[in-house]
Amino acid sequence: MAEVITCRATDGTELQFVNQIVASGGMKDVYFSPDHSYVVAFFREQTDLNTTERLESIVGKYREGIFQQIGGEYWKNLFCWPNKIVFYNGMLGVVSPVYQDDFFFSVGSKNNDFLSIKGKEKNGRWFASAQNQNTVLAAEERGHWFNYFQVCLSISRAMRRMHAAGLAHSDLSFNNVLVAPTKGRACIIDIDGLVVPDKFPPEVLGTRGFIAPEVYETKHLALSDPLRILPSIKTDRHALAVLIYFYLLYRDPLEGCKVWDINDADRDEILGRGKCALFIENPHDTSNHVRKSDLKKTQLPQADPAQIPYTVCGSYLKELFDRSFIVGLHKPELRPTAQDWEDALLKTIDLMQPCQNPDCSHKWFVFDDTSHPRCPFCGTVHKGVIPILNFYSLRREHFTTDKLRLVVFDKQFLYLWHVNRNFSPNEKLTDEQKKSVGYFIFHHGMWLLVNQRLPDLEDKTNNRKIPIGGAVELSDGKQILFSSRDTGARLAIVQCVGK
Repeated sequence: MAEVITCRATDGTELQFVNQIVASGGMKDVYFSPDHSYVVAFFREQTDLNTTERLESIVGKYREGIFQQIGGEYWKNLFCWPNKIVFYNGMLGVVSPVYQDDFFFSVGSKNNDFLSIKGKEKNGRWFASAQNQNTVLAAEERGHWFNYFQVCLSISRAMRRMHAAGLAHSDLSFNNVLVAPTKGRACIIDIDGLVVPDKFPPEVLGTRGFIAPEVYETKHLALSDPLRILPSIKTDRHALAVLIYFYLLYRDPLEGCKVWDINDADRDEILGRGKCALFIENPHDTSNHVRKSDLKKTQLPQADPAQIPYTVCGSYLKELFDRSFIVGLHKPELRPTAQDWEDALLKTIDLMQPCQNPDCSHKWFVFDDTSHPRCPFCGTVHKGVIPILNFYSLRREHFTTDKLRLVVFDKQFLYLWHVNRNFSPNEKLTDEQKKSVGYFIFHHGMWLLVNQRLPDLEDKTNNRKIPIGGAVELSDGKQILFSSRDTGARLAIVQCVGK
């Protein structure tokens, strides 16, 4: 039976761990507490004073700055943040909470879990591969396409908050993100490796596939060389774009058919990921496009951009992918921020529509701005009318477009951030503000908006107040005013597409 070790953290609190390794990473061995409520991860190699000081700042002022402020509870679900430092037998360790149950496989792989992954961590890699999606994961673990947008939104929010604190992750990748697609959740881990601003350089360059080109290009230079590029917030932005592309499209944005050095695999890798890196869907240079003949049948259709192009993610995300992998691939200052991704994902989620084909692999698609919407994954043309709410708000006595739309589906909810431009769905909302204010329903051949919590809802087309509990029909051209008194209140003009 394994021994229970008792020791003290540097803050004086007593803690225990079971002297049996339960997991090992590149630098640390992990041990459970006796009640499995936390883990202690000890560095295998001797650490220097800089490492200790960096960790103290992460578990100290930076942790306090994020979690002990307004909205702090919100971030506990998006990070597995270490909270203590411990020394034992000359080894430095960090104490972190145990991952939540959602981040462990409950079913695992297909065919009665033929890979024996039930109970293991949901490392992001499992969910970012076309082959895994098509042939490996049990259906109960995969989730729908809508869920992956929620996963990407969680990651973007977490990185936005981290970057706002001046911190860079330095190794954002599959290995350091746990995901729960069926719940639309994600959690950033390995926080103890963060880059602390203006104080401590990164300990790692990152993970293959996620390292920014400028880091690859200069990694042969000495750490002291001013031309050497090390991980930072700007390189995090590249990794974030790669991660989002993987989760939405299940393929590597830079892994195409181009060979830069046929005789030297290492040099080919450095060039292809460094100064010669080229987006596989770059419309101006097709030399690194994916050849279907190079793909396995089990990777299709997702791994083939010709069948599933990145434009299926909608115009908001296409713009950010272009900025990440075309405009900003070799110009870090032009890359989208985490806030940009958060905003674009929120707008895109409001454009999503359930596919009417029950056998569709993705179950959802992004509205394609056509009069006859079609699912790009299974080809099913949507039958029936789809109402779209185009939002406007009052500025200088005139209603102007907010460049925001909501594509309606049956039993969809309407929220405060839809009806008032002064609110956003983020950590600042109270529990009351998170409640729905209305919902949409298709009833007896009519689309209706049912008023749940809007005391001043008005059908402006018919000059009729809509009481709480009442409903307004969503007909083409209908104007709906959500409030005439609240600052930031929006007007919606209904557009109906399809038939």
